[in-house]
Amino acid sequence: MKKFFVILFACLICSGFNLAYAVEEIYSLDDVEHANNLEVKQEEQKVTPSDKVLQLEVAFDWLDISQEQKEDLISDYKAKLFENNTSKVYYTKDEFKKTFSDYFKDKDYKHHYMLTNNGVTEDEDAKYCAFFYKKNTLVMYAIQYKNNPKNAFYYTAFGKMYYTDVMSDEYPNFPYTSMQYDRKGRLKSAIYFVSKDIQYMFGPDKEFQGVWYKDKMYDKNGKTVLTRTNW
Repeated sequence: MKKFFVILFACLICSGFNLAYAVEEIYSLDDVEHANNLEVKQEEQKVTPSDKVLQLEVAFDWLDISQEQKEDLISDYKAKLFENNTSKVYYTKDEFKKTFSDYFKDKDYKHHYMLTNNGVTEDEDAKYCAFFYKKNTLVMYAIQYKNNPKNAFYYTAFGKMYYTDVMSDEYPNFPYTSMQYDRKGRLKSAIYFVSKDIQYMFGPDKEFQGVWYKDKMYDKNGKTVLTRTNW
């Protein structure tokens, strides 16, 4: 079975439960080419002030500040993710299994496969996101249950869980954090969501991977290292 390395961003555009995953390409060590771009259609709905997601206007000045200032920001967000997080950061294998064992297997995977393969992104129970190989073969799908919105679960086409996203208590209001774990509870990535537009991403060993601003990721030197077409 191919081992997929997935950069998955729970960058949520919220209006009540209307949201969309800003999902990056899926690729593997076996040269899986890319995932299809996902277009999420949101139903219009009337939003009251209490429904609105709280978000501060934050200027993106990464390309203008000094290297020393960049390093200070990296250290600051690393601390917010790994030292001052309101959410649990590290799990033992047993802790993770105890917490998420009910989600290790999607018992309704045939139904969810059918939904996601046919472009369904939402029903009364959950939000869905599909990942395709060469635009026509569903290889993975994600579910965010409406009764458990702080978690997202990623499954193979046969309903085996690959990854779990755990959002911090602040979610869906900005800023918040999102930690992604594999099936054994090992941390795979950590993201600090400053706003919808700006996210600082770190690897499992606390290494800085880059800062996203809209459709581009910049490294610590301000060089563009990745782009995403479906921001």
